Amino acid sequence: MSTYRVAQVATAGGPFELAEREVPQPGPGHVRIAVDACGICRSDAMFVNAALPGVGFPVVPGHEIAGRVEVLGDGTEDQGWQAGDRVAVGWFGGSCGHCTPCRQGDFVVCDNLKAPGWAYDGGYAEAVIVPAGALARIPGSLTAADAAPLACAGVTVFNGLRRSSARHGDLVAVLGIGGLGHLAVRYAVAMGYETVAIARGAAKSDFAKQLGAHHYIDSTAGMSVADALQSLGGAKVVLATAANSAAIAATVDGLTHRGELVVIGADSEPLGINPAQLIMRSRTVRGHASGTAQDIQDTMEFSALHGIRPMIEVLPLNRAGEAYDKMLSGAARFRMVLTTG
Repeated sequence: MSTYRVAQVATAGGPFELAEREVPQPGPGHVRIAVDACGICRSDAMFVNAALPGVGFPVVPGHEIAGRVEVLGDGTEDQGWQAGDRVAVGWFGGSCGHCTPCRQGDFVVCDNLKAPGWAYDGGYAEAVIVPAGALARIPGSLTAADAAPLACAGVTVFNGLRRSSARHGDLVAVLGIGGLGHLAVRYAVAMGYETVAIARGAAKSDFAKQLGAHHYIDSTAGMSVADALQSLGGAKVVLATAANSAAIAATVDGLTHRGELVVIGADSEPLGINPAQLIMRSRTVRGHASGTAQDIQDTMEFSALHGIRPMIEVLPLNRAGEAYDKMLSGAARFRMVLTTG
């Protein structure tokens, strides 16, 4: 093909439009991917609305990419990649290799992180060029549409749990059972935790149990979330996927001694936590962001092994605007995915 289609936004906050571009060739250390599927993440709104520095327009969002290696740039074969390899790329779209975090081996917090849709065109497209270091292999049992959301939503909660202080049998709570949380509950159960799902309304109890949760807490019921967690013995870890600072802060007193609050849901409002809540019980609060290409591959392999798949709605690339709006409205159940086939 000599041209390929992208779904782009021409100005900050503008509508999506389809455009055709000349097919680019990958430079040294890069590959061109034929995109089969791309998930839509709430973080894409930061690029569409120019909420981050350095966003250029027109912008092609998309950092939940699944496809096939099509063309290899110089040096990539030495890294073990071949044309036709099925690969995924997530929020981690490459790192600089020379900043202090990179020199310490902590690539996902690189000072110059190359997130697709920000550092270069993202996956709302039929093709994308990415650094070979950002590639993760997709297991044969995963479809592209299932693999795509695991490259961001999946790896974020998977890594958040496996790098937490929780151990087998510990009580672990997941706040929110939406696009991130529905995967987090399933991972927590598969990792051997006594799993609590926390959400708004009694109607979500059955869904939480379908995901495998051992307990459900309705945050709108009479008992506070903290008291409900303490009635279960106190949570060793709360994984906060809901983007609601008040709801996140309400879980802190539900942590056991030396319990850990892992914050994933992004909200612009400050967390209402006082020092005494942390000091008296030696509790910890930390943020967590995504994972490297190897972490993405680990997530996909774990998902394949345990039969875990994201709950998705699929629309074609030419309906990117509709899919994006549905994600923003909160009506998606639970991840919107664009396909190019």
